[in-house]
Amino acid sequence: MPVETTATELTSADTEQQSDSPPTDSTPADALPINELFYSLQGEGRLAGVPSVFVRTSGCNLRCWFCDSYHTSWEPTHAWQSVDDIVDEVETHDADHVVLTGGEPLIYDAAVDLLERLDELDYHVTVETNGTIYRDAPIDLASISPKLASSTPTPDRLPAGVDDANDTNPNETTSDAVAAWTERHEDDRIDLDALTDLVETYDSQLKFVVTDESDLKEITDLLERLRARTTTSIPNSDVLLMPEGTTRDALDEHRNQVAELALTHGFRYTPRLHVDLWDDAAGR
Repeated sequence: MPVETTATELTSADTEQQSDSPPTDSTPADALPINELFYSLQGEGRLAGVPSVFVRTSGCNLRCWFCDSYHTSWEPTHAWQSVDDIVDEVETHDADHVVLTGGEPLIYDAAVDLLERLDELDYHVTVETNGTIYRDAPIDLASISPKLASSTPTPDRLPAGVDDANDTNPNETTSDAVAAWTERHEDDRIDLDALTDLVETYDSQLKFVVTDESDLKEITDLLERLRARTTTSIPNSDVLLMPEGTTRDALDEHRNQVAELALTHGFRYTPRLHVDLWDDAAGR
């Protein structure tokens, strides 16, 4: 199956730079850097509440300051696993649904190999993506989360869950790392070509993290531009507004306002069920 990519893709040097365990000569060619693999309930989107196996890769081509999995981006951790080993572990769980998430899983060629294997085994697979990369692969639901301007990191907005000490590089502070990413993130966070290809190719949902009402103009403007480019209908029912927050307390500050915005604009509201149930616990 041919593979197409668009937008920024991590080079091997990029991947190694943000990895605490880069691939070695003995790492299988089809390996993926797996941060965690676990069984839980889908927490977001139209399939919220569905028991699923989550395969979370480490590594991302963006750096949202509020990332709810900073251990895959700002402070990446993982072990390299072959596609065979990943599939074997997925099959130990009693689930029909798999969620491939990150980080940004589509930066890796081996993600296509994994998706093809899961398709052969008749799993329903959701891919959580930031929408900057298109891959030709069997994807049942593309859960696309375009990153708004409010996601761009600045030295005044340190990433959630990370203090100013940079564990990955002790010679710089996290503030330094954020400053280095500000321009790159802003330049790369929206790719209309990739978004168009994803929407036209796959059953999809557009899931926006909303911090406050000021995000709505950017959302509606982006939808207008995207709808003008694609022959595929994008109904408001496939546009999901999700409150920003990685803890119950943070969600409490935003959920009612975001729900009202969804009502006002005719979009769908999506909870962050995993946060409501388990707060910010890992592996949920």
